[in-house]
Amino acid sequence: MNRVVITGLGVISPIGINSSEFHKNISEGINGISKITHFETDDFKVKIAGEVNINLSNYFSSKELNKIDRFTAFSIIAADEAINNSNLNNKSNKENIGVIIGSGIGGINTLETQHKRLLKHPKKVSPYFIPTMISDIAAGHISIKHGYKGINYSVVSACASGSHAIGDAYKMIKYGDADAIVAGGSEAAISPISIAGFSNMKALTQNPDVNSACRPFDNNRDGFVMGEGAGILVLESLTSAIERNAYIHAELIGYGASADAHHLTQPDPDGNGAFRSMQIAIHDANIHSNEIDYINAHGTSTKFNDKIETNAIKKLLKDHAYNVSVSSTKSMTGHLLGAAGGIESIACIQAIENSIVPPTINYKNPDDECDLDYTPNKKVNKNINFALSNTFGFGGHNASLIFKKFNE
Repeated sequence: MNRVVITGLGVISPIGINSSEFHKNISEGINGISKITHFETDDFKVKIAGEVNINLSNYFSSKELNKIDRFTAFSIIAADEAINNSNLNNKSNKENIGVIIGSGIGGINTLETQHKRLLKHPKKVSPYFIPTMISDIAAGHISIKHGYKGINYSVVSACASGSHAIGDAYKMIKYGDADAIVAGGSEAAISPISIAGFSNMKALTQNPDVNSACRPFDNNRDGFVMGEGAGILVLESLTSAIERNAYIHAELIGYGASADAHHLTQPDPDGNGAFRSMQIAIHDANIHSNEIDYINAHGTSTKFNDKIETNAIKKLLKDHAYNVSVSSTKSMTGHLLGAAGGIESIACIQAIENSIVPPTINYKNPDDECDLDYTPNKKVNKNINFALSNTFGFGGHNASLIFKKFNE
Protein backbone atom coordinates (compact mmCIF):
# COMPACT_ATOMS: atom_id res chain seq x y z
CA MET A 1 0.00 0.00 0.00
CA ASN A 2 1.11 3.56 -0.73
CA ARG A 3 2.06 6.13 1.85
CA VAL A 4 0.03 9.31 1.35
CA VAL A 5 1.60 12.74 1.72
CA ILE A 6 0.39 16.33 1.48
CA THR A 7 2.20 18.36 -1.17
CA GLY A 8 -0.12 21.35 -1.60
CA LEU A 9 -2.23 23.67 0.57
CA GLY A 10 -4.85 26.24 -0.43
CA VAL A 11 -7.06 28.38 1.80
CA ILE A 12 -9.85 30.92 1.50
CA SER A 13 -11.06 31.92 4.97
CA PRO A 14 -12.34 34.80 7.10
CA ILE A 15 -8.81 35.24 8.48
CA GLY A 16 -6.77 34.84 5.33
CA ILE A 17 -7.20 34.30 1.61
CA ASN A 18 -4.10 32.17 1.18
CA SER A 19 -2.43 29.51 3.31
CA SER A 20 0.43 31.67 4.62
CA GLU A 21 -1.91 34.48 5.69
CA PHE A 22 -4.20 31.92 7.28
CA HIS A 23 -1.34 30.39 9.26
CA LYS A 24 -0.08 33.78 10.46
CA ASN A 25 -3.49 34.93 11.64
CA ILE A 26 -4.61 31.63 13.14
CA SER A 27 -1.37 31.49 15.16
CA GLU A 28 -1.86 35.04 16.40
CA GLY A 29 -5.47 34.42 17.42
CA ILE A 30 -6.97 36.90 14.96
CA ASN A 31 -10.75 37.12 15.10
CA GLY A 32 -12.46 36.75 11.72
CA ILE A 33 -16.02 37.28 12.95
CA SER A 34 -17.74 40.50 11.85
CA LYS A 35 -21.15 41.98 11.14
CA ILE A 36 -22.94 40.40 8.19
CA THR A 37 -22.60 42.51 5.03
CA HIS A 38 -23.89 40.01 2.44
CA PHE A 39 -27.49 41.06 3.14
CA GLU A 40 -29.53 43.34 5.39
CA THR A 41 -30.09 41.79 8.82
CA ASP A 42 -32.75 44.15 10.19
CA ASP A 43 -35.32 41.33 10.43
CA PHE A 44 -32.82 38.74 11.69
CA LYS A 45 -31.84 37.91 15.24
CA VAL A 46 -28.42 36.77 14.02
CA LYS A 47 -26.25 39.71 12.99
CA ILE A 48 -22.73 38.28 12.68
CA ALA A 49 -20.76 35.71 10.69
CA GLY A 50 -17.29 34.82 9.49
CA GLU A 51 -17.35 36.44 6.06
CA VAL A 52 -14.51 36.21 3.54
CA ASN A 53 -13.29 39.65 2.49
CA ILE A 54 -12.49 39.11 -1.17
CA ASN A 55 -13.25 40.72 -4.52
CA LEU A 56 -14.02 37.82 -6.83
CA SER A 57 -13.71 40.15 -9.83
CA ASN A 58 -9.95 40.06 -9.26
CA TYR A 59 -10.02 36.33 -10.03
CA PHE A 60 -12.82 35.87 -12.56
CA SER A 61 -14.34 37.79 -15.45
CA SER A 62 -17.95 38.97 -15.19
CA LYS A 63 -18.88 36.29 -17.72
CA GLU A 64 -17.29 33.60 -15.56
CA LEU A 65 -18.95 34.91 -12.39
CA ASN A 66 -22.35 34.55 -14.06
CA LYS A 67 -21.72 30.81 -14.29
CA ILE A 68 -20.28 30.00 -10.86
CA ASP A 69 -21.63 30.20 -7.34
CA ARG A 70 -19.58 31.79 -4.58
CA PHE A 71 -18.74 28.37 -3.10
CA THR A 72 -17.37 27.24 -6.48
CA ALA A 73 -15.29 30.41 -6.80
CA PHE A 74 -13.78 29.73 -3.38
CA SER A 75 -12.93 26.15 -4.30
CA ILE A 76 -11.28 27.14 -7.59
CA ILE A 77 -9.13 29.83 -5.94
CA ALA A 78 -8.07 27.56 -3.07
CA ALA A 79 -7.41 24.66 -5.45
CA ASP A 80 -5.27 26.87 -7.67
CA GLU A 81 -3.15 27.81 -4.66
CA ALA A 82 -2.80 24.18 -3.56
CA ILE A 83 -1.92 23.03 -7.08
CA ASN A 84 0.64 25.80 -7.54
CA ASN A 85 2.05 25.12 -4.07
CA SER A 86 2.43 21.47 -5.02
CA ASN A 87 3.63 22.21 -8.57
CA LEU A 88 1.30 19.33 -9.45
CA ASN A 89 0.91 20.38 -13.07
CA ASN A 90 4.48 19.38 -13.83
CA LYS A 91 3.16 15.82 -13.64
CA SER A 92 2.69 14.68 -17.22
CA ASN A 93 0.10 11.93 -16.70
CA LYS A 94 -3.10 13.66 -15.62
CA GLU A 95 -5.28 10.58 -16.03
CA ASN A 96 -4.26 9.48 -12.53
CA ILE A 97 -4.99 12.84 -10.88
CA GLY A 98 -8.44 13.20 -9.33
CA VAL A 99 -10.58 15.86 -7.65
CA ILE A 100 -12.92 15.35 -4.68
CA ILE A 101 -14.49 18.48 -3.20
CA GLY A 102 -17.00 18.34 -0.35
CA SER A 103 -19.76 20.86 0.32
CA GLY A 104 -22.55 20.58 2.82
CA ILE A 105 -24.92 23.00 1.11
CA GLY A 106 -23.46 23.91 -2.29
CA GLY A 107 -24.84 26.76 -4.38
CA ILE A 108 -27.47 28.15 -2.05
CA ASN A 109 -26.78 31.76 -3.11
CA THR A 110 -27.60 30.78 -6.68
CA LEU A 111 -30.73 28.98 -5.53
CA GLU A 112 -32.01 32.07 -3.71
CA THR A 113 -31.23 34.40 -6.61
CA GLN A 114 -32.85 32.19 -9.22
CA HIS A 115 -35.92 31.57 -7.06
CA LYS A 116 -36.52 35.33 -6.99
CA ARG A 117 -36.38 35.29 -10.78
CA LEU A 118 -38.78 32.35 -10.91
CA LEU A 119 -41.35 34.32 -8.92
CA LYS A 120 -41.32 36.93 -11.68
CA HIS A 121 -41.54 34.44 -14.55
CA PRO A 122 -40.11 30.95 -15.32
CA LYS A 123 -38.29 32.35 -18.37
CA LYS A 124 -36.26 34.60 -16.04
CA VAL A 125 -34.44 31.58 -14.57
CA SER A 126 -30.90 31.36 -15.91
CA PRO A 127 -30.02 28.43 -18.19
CA TYR A 128 -26.90 28.11 -16.05
CA PHE A 129 -28.95 27.68 -12.86
CA ILE A 130 -28.52 23.92 -12.44
CA PRO A 131 -24.79 23.65 -13.31
CA THR A 132 -24.12 26.65 -11.07
CA MET A 133 -26.01 25.37 -8.03
CA ILE A 134 -25.20 21.65 -7.80
CA SER A 135 -22.62 20.63 -5.20
CA ASP A 136 -20.50 18.49 -7.51
CA ILE A 137 -19.78 21.35 -9.90
CA ALA A 138 -16.80 22.67 -7.92
CA ALA A 139 -14.91 19.44 -8.55
CA GLY A 140 -15.96 19.59 -12.19
CA HIS A 141 -14.59 23.11 -12.65
CA ILE A 142 -11.23 22.22 -11.11
CA SER A 143 -10.96 19.09 -13.23
CA ILE A 144 -11.77 20.94 -16.44
CA LYS A 145 -9.45 23.87 -15.69
CA HIS A 146 -6.44 21.67 -14.98
CA GLY A 147 -7.21 18.71 -17.23
CA TYR A 148 -7.36 16.14 -14.41
CA LYS A 149 -9.02 12.99 -15.74
CA GLY A 150 -8.98 10.75 -12.68
CA ILE A 151 -11.72 10.20 -10.11
CA ASN A 152 -14.00 13.26 -9.87
CA TYR A 153 -16.98 13.82 -7.57
CA SER A 154 -18.38 15.62 -4.54
CA VAL A 155 -18.97 14.48 -0.98
CA VAL A 156 -22.06 15.78 0.84
CA SER A 157 -22.12 14.88 4.52
CA ALA A 158 -22.96 18.20 6.18
CA CYS A 159 -20.12 19.54 8.32
CA ALA A 160 -18.05 16.39 7.80
CA SER A 161 -17.99 16.83 3.99
CA GLY A 162 -14.47 18.25 3.69
CA SER A 163 -12.94 15.61 5.96
CA HIS A 164 -14.77 12.79 4.18
CA ALA A 165 -13.48 14.12 0.84
CA ILE A 166 -9.92 14.10 2.17
CA GLY A 167 -10.44 10.67 3.72
CA ASP A 168 -11.79 9.24 0.46
CA ALA A 169 -8.82 10.67 -1.43
CA TYR A 170 -6.42 9.18 1.11
CA LYS A 171 -7.94 5.70 0.74
CA MET A 172 -7.87 5.83 -3.06
CA ILE A 173 -4.22 6.85 -3.19
CA LYS A 174 -3.32 4.38 -0.47
CA TYR A 175 -4.76 1.50 -2.48
CA GLY A 176 -3.34 2.66 -5.81
CA ASP A 177 -6.45 4.04 -7.50
CA ALA A 178 -4.83 7.44 -8.09
CA ASP A 179 -1.39 9.07 -7.99
CA ALA A 180 -2.69 12.37 -6.64
CA ILE A 181 -6.04 13.90 -5.69
CA VAL A 182 -7.03 17.52 -5.09
CA ALA A 183 -9.38 17.26 -2.11
CA GLY A 184 -11.07 19.35 0.55
CA GLY A 185 -14.21 21.37 1.15
CA SER A 186 -15.85 24.64 0.14
CA GLU A 187 -18.87 26.52 1.49
CA ALA A 188 -20.54 29.90 1.03
CA ALA A 189 -23.82 29.69 2.92
CA ILE A 190 -24.03 33.10 4.58
CA SER A 191 -27.35 33.91 2.91
CA PRO A 192 -30.77 34.96 4.19
CA ILE A 193 -32.47 31.57 3.94
CA SER A 194 -29.50 29.72 5.39
CA ILE A 195 -29.06 32.07 8.35
CA ALA A 196 -32.82 32.01 8.97
CA GLY A 197 -32.93 28.21 8.88
CA PHE A 198 -30.02 27.65 11.25
CA SER A 199 -31.23 30.46 13.52
CA ASN A 200 -34.80 29.14 13.77
CA MET A 201 -33.50 25.72 14.79
CA LYS A 202 -31.57 27.45 17.63
CA ALA A 203 -28.16 26.36 16.32
CA LEU A 204 -26.68 29.86 15.88
CA THR A 205 -25.75 32.24 18.67
CA GLN A 206 -27.73 35.47 18.77
CA ASN A 207 -24.93 37.25 20.61
CA PRO A 208 -24.12 40.34 18.49
CA ASP A 209 -20.69 40.88 20.06
CA VAL A 210 -18.10 39.78 17.49
CA ASN A 211 -15.46 39.48 20.22
CA SER A 212 -17.31 37.02 22.43
CA ALA A 213 -19.99 35.25 20.39
CA CYS A 214 -17.88 32.33 19.16
CA ARG A 215 -16.44 30.77 22.33
CA PRO A 216 -15.95 27.00 22.06
CA PHE A 217 -15.74 25.10 25.36
CA ASP A 218 -16.49 28.28 27.34
CA ASN A 219 -19.19 27.86 29.99
CA ASN A 220 -21.25 30.68 28.42
CA ARG A 221 -21.24 29.31 24.86
CA ASP A 222 -24.70 29.37 23.31
CA GLY A 223 -24.43 28.47 19.62
CA PHE A 224 -22.13 28.57 16.64
CA VAL A 225 -21.23 31.41 14.29
CA MET A 226 -21.44 30.59 10.58
CA GLY A 227 -18.34 31.07 8.44
CA GLU A 228 -17.49 30.62 4.78
CA GLY A 229 -14.45 29.67 2.72
CA ALA A 230 -12.52 26.72 1.35
CA GLY A 231 -9.65 24.47 2.39
CA ILE A 232 -8.07 22.38 -0.38
CA LEU A 233 -5.15 19.94 -0.19
CA VAL A 234 -3.11 18.07 -2.76
CA LEU A 235 -2.75 14.48 -1.56
CA GLU A 236 -0.21 12.35 -3.35
CA SER A 237 1.48 8.99 -3.10
CA LEU A 238 4.94 9.25 -1.60
CA THR A 239 6.38 7.61 -4.70
CA SER A 240 4.81 10.23 -6.98
CA ALA A 241 5.93 13.09 -4.73
CA ILE A 242 9.52 11.83 -4.64
CA GLU A 243 9.56 11.34 -8.41
CA ARG A 244 8.52 14.99 -8.85
CA ASN A 245 10.86 16.20 -6.10
CA ALA A 246 7.81 17.81 -4.49
CA TYR A 247 7.95 19.51 -1.09
CA ILE A 248 6.09 17.43 1.49
CA HIS A 249 4.16 19.31 4.20
CA ALA A 250 3.05 16.27 6.20
CA GLU A 251 1.83 12.71 5.91
CA LEU A 252 -1.78 11.54 6.28
CA ILE A 253 -1.74 8.22 8.09
CA GLY A 254 -5.22 7.65 9.51
CA TYR A 255 -8.88 8.10 8.61
CA GLY A 256 -11.90 7.15 10.64
CA ALA A 257 -15.60 7.55 9.85
CA SER A 258 -18.72 6.54 11.76
CA ALA A 259 -22.40 7.32 12.26
CA ASP A 260 -24.17 8.27 15.47
CA ALA A 261 -27.42 6.64 14.27
CA HIS A 262 -29.12 8.74 16.93
CA HIS A 263 -30.75 12.03 15.82
CA LEU A 264 -30.88 14.28 12.76
CA THR A 265 -29.16 17.25 14.40
CA GLN A 266 -28.14 16.34 17.95
CA PRO A 267 -24.99 14.29 18.59
CA ASP A 268 -25.19 11.01 20.46
CA PRO A 269 -25.12 12.07 24.14
CA ASP A 270 -22.76 9.17 24.92
CA GLY A 271 -20.31 10.45 22.29
CA ASN A 272 -19.99 6.94 20.92
CA GLY A 273 -19.94 8.04 17.27
CA ALA A 274 -17.18 10.59 17.85
CA PHE A 275 -15.24 8.09 19.96
CA ARG A 276 -15.41 5.37 17.30
CA SER A 277 -14.43 7.76 14.53
CA MET A 278 -11.26 8.72 16.40
CA GLN A 279 -10.62 5.12 17.44
CA ILE A 280 -10.87 3.90 13.84
CA ALA A 281 -8.47 6.64 12.69
CA ILE A 282 -5.92 5.67 15.35
CA HIS A 283 -6.20 2.01 14.39
CA ASP A 284 -5.79 2.90 10.72
CA ALA A 285 -2.71 4.98 11.57
CA ASN A 286 -1.26 2.06 13.54
CA ILE A 287 -0.24 4.28 16.45
CA HIS A 288 -1.06 4.34 20.15
CA SER A 289 -3.59 6.89 21.35
CA ASN A 290 -0.95 8.30 23.72
CA GLU A 291 1.06 9.46 20.70
CA ILE A 292 -1.50 12.13 19.73
CA ASP A 293 0.02 15.55 20.47
CA TYR A 294 -2.69 17.90 19.21
CA ILE A 295 -6.41 17.71 18.44
CA ASN A 296 -8.11 20.29 16.28
CA ALA A 297 -11.56 19.79 17.77
CA HIS A 298 -14.88 20.08 16.01
CA GLY A 299 -15.60 22.52 18.86
CA THR A 300 -18.59 24.39 17.46
CA SER A 301 -19.37 26.51 20.56
CA THR A 302 -22.67 24.74 21.17
CA LYS A 303 -23.55 23.34 24.60
CA PHE A 304 -24.02 19.73 23.55
CA ASN A 305 -21.28 19.32 20.96
CA ASP A 306 -18.40 20.67 23.02
CA LYS A 307 -19.26 18.61 26.10
CA ILE A 308 -19.85 15.41 24.13
CA GLU A 309 -16.63 15.80 22.11
CA THR A 310 -14.70 16.41 25.33
CA ASN A 311 -16.11 13.22 26.84
CA ALA A 312 -15.30 11.25 23.70
CA ILE A 313 -11.69 12.48 23.79
CA LYS A 314 -11.39 11.48 27.45
CA LYS A 315 -12.90 8.07 26.74
CA LEU A 316 -10.40 7.54 23.92
CA LEU A 317 -7.22 8.95 25.44
CA LYS A 318 -7.92 8.28 29.14
CA ASP A 319 -5.26 10.00 31.29
CA HIS A 320 -3.42 11.24 28.20
CA ALA A 321 -6.43 13.45 27.42
CA TYR A 322 -5.09 15.91 29.99
CA ASN A 323 -1.66 16.01 28.31
CA VAL A 324 -2.81 16.54 24.73
CA SER A 325 -3.26 20.07 23.37
CA VAL A 326 -6.76 20.77 22.07
CA SER A 327 -8.09 23.83 20.27
CA SER A 328 -11.06 24.93 18.22
CA THR A 329 -9.96 27.21 15.41
CA LYS A 330 -13.65 27.84 14.73
CA SER A 331 -13.34 30.45 17.48
CA MET A 332 -11.51 32.56 14.86
CA THR A 333 -13.12 31.51 11.58
CA GLY A 334 -16.63 30.56 12.58
CA HIS A 335 -18.04 27.23 11.46
CA LEU A 336 -17.40 26.71 7.74
CA LEU A 337 -19.84 23.77 7.58
CA GLY A 338 -18.74 21.53 4.69
CA ALA A 339 -15.44 23.40 4.35
CA ALA A 340 -14.51 23.02 8.03
CA GLY A 341 -12.61 19.75 7.55
CA GLY A 342 -10.54 21.28 4.76
CA ILE A 343 -9.22 24.35 6.55
CA GLU A 344 -8.93 22.54 9.89
CA SER A 345 -6.83 19.83 8.27
CA ILE A 346 -4.57 22.61 7.01
CA ALA A 347 -4.46 24.07 10.53
CA CYS A 348 -3.23 20.67 11.76
CA ILE A 349 -0.60 20.41 9.02
CA GLN A 350 0.68 23.91 9.71
CA ALA A 351 0.75 23.17 13.45
CA ILE A 352 2.98 20.18 12.72
CA GLU A 353 5.22 22.11 10.32
CA ASN A 354 5.71 25.12 12.59
CA SER A 355 5.49 23.49 16.06
CA ILE A 356 2.67 25.84 17.03
CA VAL A 357 -0.67 24.96 18.61
CA PRO A 358 -3.22 27.58 17.50
CA PRO A 359 -5.42 28.96 20.28
CA THR A 360 -9.08 28.82 21.16
CA ILE A 361 -9.88 32.51 21.45
CA ASN A 362 -12.71 34.12 23.48
CA TYR A 363 -12.20 31.52 26.21
CA LYS A 364 -12.89 33.20 29.58
CA ASN A 365 -15.19 31.07 31.73
CA PRO A 366 -14.19 27.43 32.24
CA ASP A 367 -16.89 24.76 32.12
CA ASP A 368 -16.53 21.99 34.72
CA GLU A 369 -17.73 19.49 32.12
CA CYS A 370 -15.15 20.68 29.56
CA ASP A 371 -11.92 20.34 31.50
CA LEU A 372 -9.19 19.68 28.93
CA ASP A 373 -6.38 21.97 27.78
CA TYR A 374 -8.13 23.99 25.07
CA THR A 375 -5.10 26.27 24.46
CA PRO A 376 -6.97 29.32 25.75
CA ASN A 377 -6.50 32.62 23.90
CA LYS A 378 -2.79 32.31 23.02
CA LYS A 379 -0.79 29.95 20.83
CA VAL A 380 1.57 27.44 22.42
CA ASN A 381 4.94 26.38 21.03
CA LYS A 382 5.05 22.60 21.02
CA ASN A 383 6.70 19.86 18.99
CA ILE A 384 3.84 18.04 17.24
CA ASN A 385 4.40 14.66 15.63
CA PHE A 386 0.77 13.56 15.38
CA ALA A 387 -2.29 15.79 14.98
CA LEU A 388 -5.91 14.69 14.84
CA SER A 389 -8.72 16.64 13.18
CA ASN A 390 -12.38 16.01 14.08
CA THR A 391 -15.47 17.00 12.12
CA PHE A 392 -19.02 15.95 12.93
CA GLY A 393 -22.15 16.76 10.92
CA PHE A 394 -25.94 16.83 10.99
CA GLY A 395 -27.26 13.38 10.19
CA GLY A 396 -24.80 11.84 12.65
CA HIS A 397 -21.81 11.89 10.26
CA ASN A 398 -18.39 11.71 11.94
CA ALA A 399 -14.91 11.94 10.44
CA SER A 400 -11.43 11.97 11.98
CA LEU A 401 -8.09 12.43 10.22
CA ILE A 402 -4.58 11.89 11.62
CA PHE A 403 -1.65 13.80 10.18
CA LYS A 404 1.98 13.01 10.95
CA LYS A 405 5.24 14.93 10.70
CA PHE A 406 6.90 13.63 7.55
CA ASN A 407 9.98 11.48 7.94
CA GLU A 408 11.42 9.58 5.00
